[in-house]
Amino acid sequence: MDVEKYIASGILELYVSGALSPKENEEVQGYARQYPEIQKEIEAIEATILDLTKKASPGMPPTSFESIASKIKKDDSPIIELDSKPKSGWVTYLGWTASIILAIGLVWTYLQNNELKSDIEVTNKTMEQLKDSLSNIKLEITNKETILEELRNKDVSVVLLQGQQVSPASYAKVFWNASNEVVTIDAQGLPSPPEGYDYQVWSLTLNPLTPTSIGLLSDFDSNEDKLFTLENTNESQAFGITLEPEGGSETPTLEQLYTLGTVGP
Repeated sequence: MDVEKYIASGILELYVSGALSPKENEEVQGYARQYPEIQKEIEAIEATILDLTKKASPGMPPTSFESIASKIKKDDSPIIELDSKPKSGWVTYLGWTASIILAIGLVWTYLQNNELKSDIEVTNKTMEQLKDSLSNIKLEITNKETILEELRNKDVSVVLLQGQQVSPASYAKVFWNASNEVVTIDAQGLPSPPEGYDYQVWSLTLNPLTPTSIGLLSDFDSNEDKLFTLENTNESQAFGITLEPEGGSETPTLEQLYTLGTVGP
């Protein structure tokens, strides 16, 4: 703990003036027991306030008591009416002024302390958000590195899917590693699906023509790279991508066949 920084924060003045919460008081008391410098500073602040209080009091002149006692002993002493207004000199006003300044300083320190706590809370929250963002970025980098490593595998077959009648300009690529039964779809050449629809990928055998769904290109718009990894356990002879209602279909909607391509020899 940085004791000097803690003392300079102004929290000890707030402690002495009674402006802290019970929990904060306990914290200060704990530090005071642990660090002699803090205890010494608290005592110094208390001594300063007591000194100012003494100066603020008009007090009684040293000869006042003797004078009063002498007058009481005299039977014929006339009754003297005391002035109801206490006389005070410049020291009194100076003491009160110093007390007011100290009170204002304590209030200002309290407000500054609260503002500092608020700034610290905002900073901590921002740091947590940055940590979460950094974790997400690291995860994305790891996923991309995994996909890139898979695409470079010598056992990967590349299948080009050409655009069909519903969307002649569309295209896609399938990177199929039959040994580990993984398919990576590069869907950069597909337009964004309409709201309420998903692209669905099909593995096809040609004789007889049998389509088998291997998954959806979910969250298409949020996937910046448009790379999707799916599992394919089929003996695929071709691949096709159709546009289906959100969640997919049991069988492909051929009128919405966007791309199609056959596996080379």
